Amino acid sequence: MGQSFETGAEFAAAMDRKDPLAHFRQRFCFPKTKSGEECTYLCGHSLGLQPNTARSYVEQELHDWCELGVEGHFHAQNPWVPYHRLLAGHTASLVGANPAEVVVMNSLTVNLHLMMASFYRPTKQRHKILAERGAFPSDQYALQSQIRFHGYEPEACLLELAPRCGESCIRDEDVESMINDQGESIALILLGGVNYATGQIFDMEGITRAGHRKGCIVGFDLAHAAGNIPLRLHDWGPDFAVWCSYKYLNGGPGCLGGCFVHERHARSWSLPRFAGWWGHDEASRFRMDPQFRPMAGAEGWQLSNPPILALAPLRASMEIFMEAGMDRLRTKSISLTRYMEFLLHQRISQKFSIITPPAPQRRGAQLSIRIPAGARDFSDKLAAAGVIGDFREPDIFRVAPVPLYNSYQDVYRFVQHFAAALG
Repeated sequence: MGQSFETGAEFAAAMDRKDPLAHFRQRFCFPKTKSGEECTYLCGHSLGLQPNTARSYVEQELHDWCELGVEGHFHAQNPWVPYHRLLAGHTASLVGANPAEVVVMNSLTVNLHLMMASFYRPTKQRHKILAERGAFPSDQYALQSQIRFHGYEPEACLLELAPRCGESCIRDEDVESMINDQGESIALILLGGVNYATGQIFDMEGITRAGHRKGCIVGFDLAHAAGNIPLRLHDWGPDFAVWCSYKYLNGGPGCLGGCFVHERHARSWSLPRFAGWWGHDEASRFRMDPQFRPMAGAEGWQLSNPPILALAPLRASMEIFMEAGMDRLRTKSISLTRYMEFLLHQRISQKFSIITPPAPQRRGAQLSIRIPAGARDFSDKLAAAGVIGDFREPDIFRVAPVPLYNSYQDVYRFVQHFAAALG
């Protein structure tokens, strides 16, 4: 972490020239300003950019549908029945799992509900769910509705972790302390791998170990972690995880999400689940038997045949990920966020604060900047200048220099516009 930075534009250009991943930028489509210039796009934490090959991947499936009709299920260039398996190996590699432990299906919240149908089994003695107070609202809605579905009240069952007074992020020791103190009553621990608002990385391995020691089921929402930081889900051992694919994974708006189920549950046939025919034993699926027999592994939680046109762009992106490699991407990501932080503190007075943890190993490809005065107007000024980030009420501006397609010059330009907008 001894890398040193300089403030001038020539330094950013020199860093880009020697960046071994710089050429991947050319494989993505960048939005343009009204004058036709490329935007400074730092919003991959909200919606990733389109891979150049996404169009041809979708067009191939449209062609096969046109030419083959229903026969495309078995005779398309990439047959549709096993199409989701074209993503299994890449997905498993990305999240540190075995191929049988992952499946691409549904949306994140649908997958979360499916996982909780199986793994949140509250009893009189053990019925609580441990979550973040600052979790993404969709997770909070899902947790509250599951608690009510089982006849309990969120006020009594939902334990929420919060930062200490005056702090923005949750301390690891406070997470472990809560698990140790309340673990006997906790049925499920459900935390984000990376907090969407602050960019904080949670100690997923330590949380899993602490939760299992107390007999809790442990799951993670990896919406802001998959494709952002290296993951080792199989080795860390959570019971399940879910994520979306339209942020760092560049699968397109509303793209299918992913699901991980640890292999120790691969043949847990007694687990209740909401069943659908695509999760039925593949060898007899088309016999249309009335009795559901789940497939082993994560595929057994599938409901319906996957939408091929939605999977095609994700294939295009995942192939780029496999070429780039998460370890190299993570190295560049740390450098980009450190460079951004350096420039912000060099150029600008104390009109802002960064609430993302300062330690690089505690954050992903995101800085969350608190702007106490006029944050909404500030965000609008940046957008007018062709800088695309993400404003969150009441005063947070989130930016993510994504290592797969962002450059050091992107970071440099952002900071110049940031300083100008702050005045």
